[in-house]
Amino acid sequence: MKDGNCGPGRRIILIIFVLTCALSCASPARATDRYVLGMSAAFTGPSGGLGIELYRGSMAYFIPLNADGGIGGRTVEIVTMDDGYQPDPVVENTIEFLNAEDIRCLFNYVGTPTVTRILPLLNGYKGGRKLLFFPFTGAEPQRQPPYKPFVFNLRASYLQELAGLVERFVSLNRSRMAVFYQADAYGRGGWEGARRALEAKGSKLACEATYRRGARFEDSMARQVEILKQAEPDVILSVGSYAACAAFIRDARDLGLDVPIANVSFVGSEHLLALLEGAGREQGRDYTRDLINTQVVPSYEDLSLPAVREYRERMDSIRPAPPDMADPGYRPLPYSFTGFEGYLNAKVMAHILEIYGKNPGMGLGRAAESVKDLDIGIDAPVNLNPSRHQGLDRVYFTTVRGGKFVPIDEEHWRSWQK
Repeated sequence: MKDGNCGPGRRIILIIFVLTCALSCASPARATDRYVLGMSAAFTGPSGGLGIELYRGSMAYFIPLNADGGIGGRTVEIVTMDDGYQPDPVVENTIEFLNAEDIRCLFNYVGTPTVTRILPLLNGYKGGRKLLFFPFTGAEPQRQPPYKPFVFNLRASYLQELAGLVERFVSLNRSRMAVFYQADAYGRGGWEGARRALEAKGSKLACEATYRRGARFEDSMARQVEILKQAEPDVILSVGSYAACAAFIRDARDLGLDVPIANVSFVGSEHLLALLEGAGREQGRDYTRDLINTQVVPSYEDLSLPAVREYRERMDSIRPAPPDMADPGYRPLPYSFTGFEGYLNAKVMAHILEIYGKNPGMGLGRAAESVKDLDIGIDAPVNLNPSRHQGLDRVYFTTVRGGKFVPIDEEHWRSWQK
């Protein structure tokens, strides 16, 4: 594998937690002493915060695991490569991972347009065949044939998130729904999920508007707002990234589109909120009202859950650094839904590696498929088997209160009754 020179913004960074005694060794650690995971994700650009926080959350689990001896004496390491949330770089990164003998599997990839592009490679590109574990996307292609055998998902799907939103809003007599979405595989998948859910309720989409991937918060979404406003929707379902969705919310409120706006989990709640609060301070407006974000992990404010307490304690004590390729001006978040998802991804990955380490002949896939009723501390067991490559199904609903996204109670839901 090439080391250090993979083009601007794409050099490989080995993030290795090394015990003090190992630092004094003259010879480097062998691949057999490590489980190395390859992670291609957005670490730069308008979606860079997602990859950074997903990585940091995973490292909050792996760093103390390695300090305690690793898994059967083997440390777990993540090799990161930046793809900027763009399809072409992720293909190049993945080919490099597939050709690298020390990369055990792919892990923590971020985004539908990137993941869907590399799925054909997983089935043996030039003899390189490796599994992808726990991508940060709820899209359908990796959950269906022919690619389902090569991918293990932990999170619920976008279809489940959107079905949950439609169910809730229809019960509130809000069935005239429009969709704002990213014009690619991610957004189109969300559009399809919304369409299906509404069709099951005997309704259909009132209107739709799109934007191009890579849009920034500074960009205007006024045209998209005007398109949707003409249809007089009573809910907007938003399927996009945090910079574009925040720009849309800002412009929607400025142009008088004052209906609930619901985003799916990929949006990155904390980054979305930071942009809206910053704009609100400048304009003297509240851009955070009537927002609903679905999540695929519980709130990191729910201290009744053991995994939440673990995650917060480790983030507080370790404060994992972003990869070196990240923007030097990036300010790491203390906690985030994305980071907590990364933490849980690492926790389940470690369990699979432990099973695999005791019986390497079974392979990582069979080891993963043997996971049954695994308690990871969130009051929802993880189950995987040959016919089920998705560990969790639960969808959570949050809204903004006190400067945070918090769980929505029934009283708050009723406030949106039409």
